[in-house]
Amino acid sequence: MTRFPKGLNKAVIALAAALVIPALQAKTLVYCSEGSPENFTPALNTTGTSFDAARPVYDKLTQFARGTTQVEPGLAESWTVSPDGKVFTFKLRKGVKFHSGVNGFKPTRDFNADDVLFSFERQWKPDHPYAKVSGGKYDYFADMGLNDDLQSIEKVDPLTVKITLKRANVTMLANLAMDFASIHSAEYADFLLKANKKEQFDQFPVGTGPFSFVMYQKDAVIRYKANKDYWGPAGERALVDDLVFAITPDPTARYSKLKAGECHFVIAPRPADLPEMQKDASLKVIHQPGLNIAYWAFNTQKAPFDKKEVRQAMSMAIDKAAILKDVYLGAGQPAKNLIPPTMWSYNDTVKDYPHDPAKAKEMLAKAGVKTPLEIDLWYMPVQRPYNPNAKRIAEMMQADLAKVGVNAKLVTYEWGEYRKRMQQGEHITGMLGWTGDNGDPDNFFFLRGCEAARPGGQNLSKWCNKEFDSRLEKARSIADMKERTKLYQEMQVIEHEDAPDMKIAHSVVYEVMRKELTGYKQSPFGSHQFNGVELK
Repeated sequence: MTRFPKGLNKAVIALAAALVIPALQAKTLVYCSEGSPENFTPALNTTGTSFDAARPVYDKLTQFARGTTQVEPGLAESWTVSPDGKVFTFKLRKGVKFHSGVNGFKPTRDFNADDVLFSFERQWKPDHPYAKVSGGKYDYFADMGLNDDLQSIEKVDPLTVKITLKRANVTMLANLAMDFASIHSAEYADFLLKANKKEQFDQFPVGTGPFSFVMYQKDAVIRYKANKDYWGPAGERALVDDLVFAITPDPTARYSKLKAGECHFVIAPRPADLPEMQKDASLKVIHQPGLNIAYWAFNTQKAPFDKKEVRQAMSMAIDKAAILKDVYLGAGQPAKNLIPPTMWSYNDTVKDYPHDPAKAKEMLAKAGVKTPLEIDLWYMPVQRPYNPNAKRIAEMMQADLAKVGVNAKLVTYEWGEYRKRMQQGEHITGMLGWTGDNGDPDNFFFLRGCEAARPGGQNLSKWCNKEFDSRLEKARSIADMKERTKLYQEMQVIEHEDAPDMKIAHSVVYEVMRKELTGYKQSPFGSHQFNGVELK
């Protein structure tokens, strides 16, 4: 239950009521989002839904130029990297202002090195005063190996920070542009610590971003206002007065609100609705190939999925072409590797498992599996850019599995609970997917790394293959693109043979907005940013 400072509940209710006529508020941009955030601290989260909700509030040391994979200066105006690729020294931007908090916090100083140290040490040091707040799980930080790879982070002076790694990591600058690396206010943390209200830190966010947080009514609405003191260039500032996330999980409801002018922007339209949307003169439909993957993960720590022959058989049991035709409706392509074919190092020589139920039954019998085999099949409760209808896919899989003697019980939970339980490894099999965060293949392959296979990690197959993992680590430490490509292509062969999951599809990502919204740039990472966007 989210608690609000005195007087906020009535304001939230009034805001929710006002959402029925947002078109009358010319400078209020309304985004009909697909789900509720877990909280407003990206370091604690792994879902695009939660990242989107926090993104208006925060900045990072480095950032991606909006709509691209290009790394550019953020809160760090410049940096140097040592010749051995282990030491990164950042010169911080001067005069950057933090927001005030909705709970009475007023900043007394500008952004400085203390804020950078606080933001990373919370994730890294178990004895940090905020380490265990809000559950204290920093899965991105851990799964990408930073727990082990980070040697030190030092304040050289108030506007200089030095990060030293134990081994070179050529993806570091791009990694620091990802949401988990958002920079928080150490002064705000101290304010709440003294008031014995540390739990508010992750619910009432304070950052330096283009919008500041106003209020959140769980499962209904989030409101932000323009940060008039934002440090960024004019074209990247908030160009509307207010930003509202109207949480609308149902895609049909999102479309209805969009047509009625009750929201200006939606993601994940139903593929079946796209032809009608494209004919509507009041709407603008944009799309691009997704930097993504939808997959069905097998928990390799649970029998009989500890045998690769069983996992391979499961892949052969599923009619992937039917799923692409029935669910994606042409807005996707069959996947055989973890990375999409648009990404460098893609190994096209890998041959996908054929749909062959007879062979699947034979392999299950040879592996000693007695049928009928009872399993569970988890499916997401929300739409994702890589999966337009997980429930429908699960139903199709269930029917295919029955033909080879496997009875699949369909399971789902609320989105945050679903992620948490799968990361703990409660499932036998389950669906999820991934949209790349930084344009580097490492950002996909770490999903099957041994570090991420721990309880709570993002390796949902809980698969650990030392041959795969050693190449993953080596590829991070060398700058030679040719050598990295060779390693990644070998990893794709290893993973395909061991089959810790069945790759379903890479989707085409569609987003729809009203014609009066201008300046929006579609992100290759599937993220959604509304700075630099205005209403005409």
